[in-house]
Amino acid sequence: MDRRRFYLAAIYGLNAVIGAAMAIPAALYLLVPPKTKKGTAWVEATDLGQLQPNAPQEVVFRRNRVDGWKVVSEKTTAWVVKKSDTEAFALAPGCTHLGCAYHWEAAKNSFVCPCHTSLFSIDGKVLEGPAPRPLDRFETKLSGTKLLIGPVKVQDKKA
Repeated sequence: MDRRRFYLAAIYGLNAVIGAAMAIPAALYLLVPPKTKKGTAWVEATDLGQLQPNAPQEVVFRRNRVDGWKVVSEKTTAWVVKKSDTEAFALAPGCTHLGCAYHWEAAKNSFVCPCHTSLFSIDGKVLEGPAPRPLDRFETKLSGTKLLIGPVKVQDKKA
């Protein structure tokens, strides 16, 4: 084999290796399905025995989110209002106007959004301000005294 044929064989071989290195991940991306959600979407948020009735409290909990092929554990919050020992609801932490984080002001007996001064009642209804709809709620259920939080339910304007 002369030098010219050797270089041609080496170039063609190198091109084949580079092509395979690019084609294999692309084929895997197209042919292998992403991870599906396993288990339930319910997360233990708090113990209702630790909450005062009709006094909103911000609770912090961890939730796993599936993002394609990756599972991300993220810390999130919810405003929990205990109505009784067997009834509670949880509000999503973002204002429905532009998503700012609101807070509870006991003096005004309402949730206040500091960005554009929207006011919400203890059950999340709009009292005043530019917010177009009530605060979004998490689906909730009780397991003994533990409050389990599920996905967010977007509230419509009539709620």
